[in-house]
Order: sequence, then C-alpha cells, then structure tokens
Amino acid sequence: MDNQTKLKVYAQKAEAPLGDLFGIFFEDLNHAADGGLYAELVQNRSFEFDPIDHPTYHSLTAWEKVEWGGGRAELRVESESPFHPKNPHYAVIEIAEPGDGVGLSNVGFNTGIPVKDGGNYLFSVYARRSDSFDTPVRVLIEDSNGAVCASAELNVGSTQWQKYEAVLTAGCTDNACRLVILTGGQGRLELDLVSLFPEQTYLGRRNGLREDIAVLLADMKPKFMRFPGGCLVHDGSLNPDDRNSMYRWKNTIGELAERPARRNNWQYNQTLGLGYYEYFQFCEDIGAKAIPVLPGGYDPHHKRIVPIDELGPWIQDALDLIEFATGDASTEWGGIRSSLGHPEPFGLEYIAIGNEEVGEPFFERYPYFHKAIKEQYPDIQVINSSGPFAAGGEYERGWASAREHGSDLVDEHYYQSPEWFLANMDRYDKFKADEPKVFLGEYASWGNTYYNALVEAAFMTRLEHNAHAVGLACYAPMLCNVDYVNWKPDMIWFNNHEVFGTPNYYVQKLFMNHHGDRLLQIAAENLPEKPQAAEEPVSGKIVLAAEKSAASYRNITLTNNLTGEQKVIADPVELDDTESTVSKEEGQRSFLLEDTDWSDYTLKLTARKTGGVRAFLIFFGMQDGKNRLNWELGGWQNQDSTLSAVVNGRSSCLTQSLFTVENDTDYELELHISGRRITASINGVVINSAEDRQPDIQPLYYTASLEDATGDVIVKAVNVLDTPLTVAVELQELDAVSYQAEVHELSGIELDAENSFEEPLKISPSSRTIAFEGSSFAYEFPGHSVTVFRIRKA
Repeated sequence: MDNQTKLKVYAQKAEAPLGDLFGIFFEDLNHAADGGLYAELVQNRSFEFDPIDHPTYHSLTAWEKVEWGGGRAELRVESESPFHPKNPHYAVIEIAEPGDGVGLSNVGFNTGIPVKDGGNYLFSVYARRSDSFDTPVRVLIEDSNGAVCASAELNVGSTQWQKYEAVLTAGCTDNACRLVILTGGQGRLELDLVSLFPEQTYLGRRNGLREDIAVLLADMKPKFMRFPGGCLVHDGSLNPDDRNSMYRWKNTIGELAERPARRNNWQYNQTLGLGYYEYFQFCEDIGAKAIPVLPGGYDPHHKRIVPIDELGPWIQDALDLIEFATGDASTEWGGIRSSLGHPEPFGLEYIAIGNEEVGEPFFERYPYFHKAIKEQYPDIQVINSSGPFAAGGEYERGWASAREHGSDLVDEHYYQSPEWFLANMDRYDKFKADEPKVFLGEYASWGNTYYNALVEAAFMTRLEHNAHAVGLACYAPMLCNVDYVNWKPDMIWFNNHEVFGTPNYYVQKLFMNHHGDRLLQIAAENLPEKPQAAEEPVSGKIVLAAEKSAASYRNITLTNNLTGEQKVIADPVELDDTESTVSKEEGQRSFLLEDTDWSDYTLKLTARKTGGVRAFLIFFGMQDGKNRLNWELGGWQNQDSTLSAVVNGRSSCLTQSLFTVENDTDYELELHISGRRITASINGVVINSAEDRQPDIQPLYYTASLEDATGDVIVKAVNVLDTPLTVAVELQELDAVSYQAEVHELSGIELDAENSFEEPLKISPSSRTIAFEGSSFAYEFPGHSVTVFRIRKA
C-alpha cells in the first residue's frame, strides 16, 4: 500500500475564477500620504495647520523665523487676501532690518528634509511683496551642520500673487536638512504654498509619489487598490466646506491651491495633495483596479446623519465619481478629468459605499446609493459594509442589507490574534457562490513577525480556496511612518529616506506575484495526523474591572450549573478608573471575584455606571494579564457590547452588538459559560453569543491555480508546524514530459524575527528553479515555511 503523502493537482479541472482576489489598501493614517507616499518634502506648506487637526498645531507648525547677520523681522500668518480662498492663510515677513537676510525655514518630516548629492529638487512658491522688487529672494537647502547644500534665487517683482519656481541641485547627502527662504530690502514679503519635491518621483510625475515606497507597492503587482480609507471616509461633519468634513472626493482634485486643508481624523493635517486624480493615476501606473470608498451620509463616530430627503448631493457625488473615472471628454466630469491631463477614461469596476458601518442610519441610506448607481451604471459592482467585527449584530445587519439589496460584495474587516486565524481557517467554507461575495477589505494578525506572516499566508490559501465566495482581499494598514504611528501592525514601514517591507509584505507579494486566474482542483492524500486541538473549557479567574469608567457591581452570584454549587458576594464592589481618580492602584480598578475550574457556570450581577466614558468590564477564563476573555459593555465610544479573547496579549473580538450604557441606571448582567460557548445577557435578553474556538492546525495548507496567459500551474503551500513534510507533488491530466518549477520560498526563519531598516531583507523569499521528468516530483516543505511553485513545461 502506498502511504506516501501526495498533493494531486488536477491541471484540467478549473474551478472558480480568482478574479481580482488579492490587492492593497491605502488609508491616510500613520502619515501614509503627507510625509509618506506623497513626495512633498515641506510640512505645512500652505500655513494651514490648525488646532482642529491636532491640539499642538498652529499655522507656523514646522516653520521657524530666520534672522541672519543682524537682520530683524516679524513673522506672522495672515488671511485677509490669500492667493486662493480655499487655502486662506499665508506667511508674512515684515522686514525691520535686512542684515544678511531674514525669512523663514521649514524642518520637513522626521529628522528633516532628505537630499542626495547631485539630486535635483523642484521648488515652487506663490509670492508677492510690497517693495524692494529688485532684491532677490534666496532659496537654500541647509544641511544638518548649517552649511548651504543647494541654493537658487528668485525675483519676486509684483505686489500680486504669482507663482515662482526654481531647481535646487544638492551638493551633499543629508537626511536632516532644512529649507530656508531669505530676503532683504524693506517692506513685506508674503509667501504661500511653499513646495519642494524631489525631481525623481515615481515615473517622474509632477506632484508625484515617493519613488522607493511606490516601487515596493508596484512590485507587489496588486490586482486592485482600495482608497482613501478607512475611518477618515465617514468621520466628519456633513458640510463639505468644513475643515473637519467627511472625506469628499471633489475637494481633492484640481490645482493644489484649490484643495482645502483637511483635518485627518487620525489627528494630523491632510493637504489632499494626494487626491483622487493621483490615486487613479497610481492605480493605472501599477496595473491595479481602483476601488474608491465614499461616505454614505452617516458618521457613526459622532452620530451625524444626512436626512434621507437631503441625500441627493451625496448620491450625485457617487455618480459623478463614476463619470470622472469612466466618462469621455464630452461628459461634465470626464471633461474635468481630461482637463487635468488624462483624456482617456481611467475605467472603474467597483465602488464602495461606507466603511465599517454600524447602526441603522447607514443601512437606511445605503439602498438609495445602490439603486441610483445600478440604474445608471449597471455594470459597476457596488460594495456594502458589515462593520469592523468578524461576527455579531452589526456584522449580520450588513450581510442582511447586502442580500436584500443585491450588493455585489460585502466589506468585512477584522484584526485578530494569530490564534484566531488558525482557529477560523474554515470561515468561508460554507459561504454560498450565489450570494454577495466577501470583500475582506481590512485584515491582519496582530504583529509584523514572521509568525504573523506565516499564519496570514495559511489563511490566504483558504481565501483562495474559497474564491467562489471571496472576491477581494487586502491586508491593512499598508504604510506607516515610524515617527508618526497611529496604528500597528503595518505592512510597510518608512522614515524620510528609507523603507522596508515586513514579513507580511513579502507574503502578500508572493500571493500577488503568483496570483493565477482560475482555481484548480487539488487534493492531499496520506497527510500525517494533525495536532490535537485543545478542547479545555473556559476556566480561570473571574475579575470585575473598570477601564476609563466608574462602576458599581452588586448582587453577585456565581453558580455551577452542573452541581448547583453557588457562591455569593454579599458586599458591593466599587471601582473607579476615571481621569479624576487620584490613585490608579489595581484595587480601585479591578476585583478578583473567583478562580474557578468549573466547565459550566453562570455569573449574575447588578451593574451601575457612575461616571467615565466607558462602562463595565468583566474578565473571565483569566490565566494572567495577557491571556483571558473579556465581556465589555459600553466599549468604543460607549456604543458596544463585545466578547473578546486575548492570547499572549493579542485581542480578538469574537462578537459585537450595539449597546449604550446610561449613567446611574441598573443593568442585570448574566454571563453563561458552557465549555467554550459564551452567552452574555442584559436584563434577560441575550446581547452576545460566541464560541472561543481554539487553533485546529492542519498538517499543510495548500491551493492551486492556473495562469491563463502563460499556462503556468501555480501551487501554494504553507507549513505552519515546526516539522518538515515530504510530499509528492503530482500533476494530474498532464503529459509526462520535462517540466521546470520556479520555487519561491520563505523558510528557515525564527518565528519572532522581524525586518528592520538595518536588515530590510532579513525575511524575504529565496528563489530557485528545479527540473523534473514525468508529471511528479518530491519536495520537502520545511517547517514554518511558505512555498510557491510556478510549474511549466521545460
């Protein structure tokens, strides 16, 4: 009997098309645009920074007054007569004594403005002055020691705003330079939209993208790019002219001076220099389909709601965007695109309405967008939302809306522990092909180690395996500036002059570079037995807690449902973790109720919130601070009730429902644990129910596909175990001739290893080619490995 482990690839049995399965997602957080992908080197170039963006910001953030050789001047910002009303602020240098020059300097991002010896840098500014028209304006790049690294002179010869440009050629390499603008004479020199770009942007485009970051993205060969977010899409006011408005795409096109500064909800400023035209252009440049995301008239963060009878302009924005992307130059918005320099349509196949939407108001409004888009553009695929959680009330609400209204895809988001991914590899196995498809628009395991990437690779084989139900998927977030971190993990990290991809990046790149067009049938035989999955019931400490809240717990009983044994806590438990609390001792924030090994038990208590921004928190099954389960009521902005599992300090939300806790109101809480099944009730009504599934690790994760253009058979295999596995890879239904297989592999890497600026390629694939005769070959998949074969006739 043949007991050899085999992978049988049926090269003539094509199944579901893979379509545009794997792509990327750009969200402007972590300074992903300004100070990141957008190549502008000047920070606060239009003097529009404001405390509404960040409490520490002001109109001269990143700028300093310069007075050389006895010069004296006043530097201030005015707004009485700007170059353009959408960017009303400009700098005024009032010259008192010219000395050797007076003016201002900009510190750029991170350590400063980076330049390379011999590189050209394109300077531009809008300027005017009151007199001394013959006195030059000097533009300098100073290195970190104060020496002049590049210089140019401008003659500002008018009292009216005019644009001036110069090319600065660097005579040094330094990543901590500053831009200096100086003048002499008398009177006033006024400046606006001060800009410095490297001439060498991605594909040499003006107002372009930072080349090294863009190349990393282009090298992935993504099928699509989702943009511009993320929470910033819908977090904001309803008025498009407000600085803190929801993201409105029409504000992001046209001349830079016409694009109003915007409060980014990640607490910094967005210049919108990287706007919708640039997004579409970048997608075209890298061969990715654009997936724009538009607000649906509801801000769940602040409960701002567009009345349904006022949705017209919002719906028209979506229709106009489609025309902007697809219309010819004779249409209104196609003509605007053409005037910007792109006569031919960009093309558009997808549009998303809403991001991580929770609450009935969005789902009341979504159908109006869907109907209008489908009536005018029936071929556009419309993407609905299912919130930021993997399960629960809002997740189900989103899917119900999608089924009811015929959405083409449903945007799912979740950030979970690696253990959650290992326990939920079968998540999409039972999804139906005749229902809306899944768009996994944001996902990641918590971390940028090789272990995280390895687990994500295994999960991606299951996404590919379920291409009948999963239409699109993209890791998130994509970019992070190391000095401006809002969120982590992130796929690509950078500073002002360096960039590196994480192990997660290289896994994503492998799957995109070897995407395939059609799923092939693949089957394994004689795999070794899989490790036994842990089935222990939830047991451990039960702790009552408060986090950013003051809470009272009383009438506390804990009952063993199998034996009837009951424990009663007679005294109330008062906890306080509000900002006003003088002491933050653990005893004020938590109370150990019990340490139990029961397998079926119920906790009942009366809870009352007396202050703070959150409400109630119960830890159970707690082994230590980094391993436990949570029931939290009044979580995020006091809007949620969630059940979560924390493993090695990494949290996974098991389920979520909307719930707001009122102050000074009694709530009867009941938590029932049976094995690993958890049921949470409020006032006798079930609010959350979930199973805390444990990792069920397979001996090998695998998938196969066919690339139509080349005829290549692509096989992907992930071994998450530490033991090697020798397999006979058999190509069924192919001639027994000579073949070669490109092998791309991640292996031999410590699980906790990470890439860095010092070792950017420490974790990156190796590649080689193997030849074999006939239709099969033996291969040993190393422990902890990701392997891709690309097989063709020799």
